[in-house]
Amino acid sequence: MKVKGLDIVWLMLLAATAFTWWLGHSGALVPPRLAMMALVFGLAWLKGLGVILEFMELRHAPPAWRWALIGGLTLIVGLILLAYWLAEP
Repeated sequence: MKVKGLDIVWLMLLAATAFTWWLGHSGALVPPRLAMMALVFGLAWLKGLGVILEFMELRHAPPAWRWALIGGLTLIVGLILLAYWLAEP
């Protein structure tokens, strides 16, 4: 059985999900919390990128579509991080 790129991305999505779940439940999110949240949202961005490129099959789509979705993902993750940073005491 040949392992395809889609299988590898799926396994990486599972591993990233398990890692972020472990971070949340282990109490490892200790100060500096902003740095840990940046790590969590960085992983979320990478997961979104994997979904966009592999599962939505935009790797071979016109660049405008690919960059629009990646830009939207980046904007959303960036705004959530900014809101978290502004709300930190």
